[in-house]
Amino acid sequence: MTGLRSFLFGIWFYAVCLVMVLSGQVLSWFSPRMLKPWARYWSKLILMGLPICGIRHVVTGLENLPRDGPMLIASMHQSAFDTLLWFSMVPYARYVVKIELTRIPLFGRLAVLSGQIGVDRSGGATTMRMLLRKGGDALNAGNQVIIFPEGTRVAAGQTAPLQPGIAALAKVGQLPVIPVATDSGWCWRRGLFDKRPGTIHTVIMPAIEVGLPRDVLMGRLQAAFDAGIAQCGKLGGAVDNSVH
Repeated sequence: MTGLRSFLFGIWFYAVCLVMVLSGQVLSWFSPRMLKPWARYWSKLILMGLPICGIRHVVTGLENLPRDGPMLIASMHQSAFDTLLWFSMVPYARYVVKIELTRIPLFGRLAVLSGQIGVDRSGGATTMRMLLRKGGDALNAGNQVIIFPEGTRVAAGQTAPLQPGIAALAKVGQLPVIPVATDSGWCWRRGLFDKRPGTIHTVIMPAIEVGLPRDVLMGRLQAAFDAGIAQCGKLGGAVDNSVH
């Protein structure tokens, strides 16, 4: 039954993406400003399909998230779920993504036009300058920038060293860093047709103040991630084995 439900969700996912990518092309020509609410609607449509595969989503710590204005959100990254969520959580989400995603036919064009921040992860100092320029511009324009400090998707239960780009961006933007922990990888597996029933927790931790030295900031960010994962465990863990 789990396999069938995952398959049905995959159909939902692909169908929504096809319709939204095609409609997004039309919007991009006639009403580019509508790409912001369009991205939010896309995200909500996909997440509305979660019950198909028996997944619930619970958010805690919303009091730590400002209602609007520029934000720098540092999120753990366990699954594609994490790249969808924030379009429906904040007014003007701008993800820092690998530049390859902006080169996907049709989709990539929409990612660029909707303000997503593509960076070349292999570019060294050039990548950092690109991140600071594009990320700084997005924050100055009042957007909410979401960055994955682990630098790549990390399997549930695993860890990866945090990359220093978040500290540099916090310094440029002069904004607190909002850490976000998640256990999404337990339910939303890497394969599109491998979804497991259960509850995904998103834990928004208290912001880390502005002006800290890089090493201190990175240490506090890691500690916030660890505390957030521990909180996920206290909330009951991700996988609900009672759902079949």
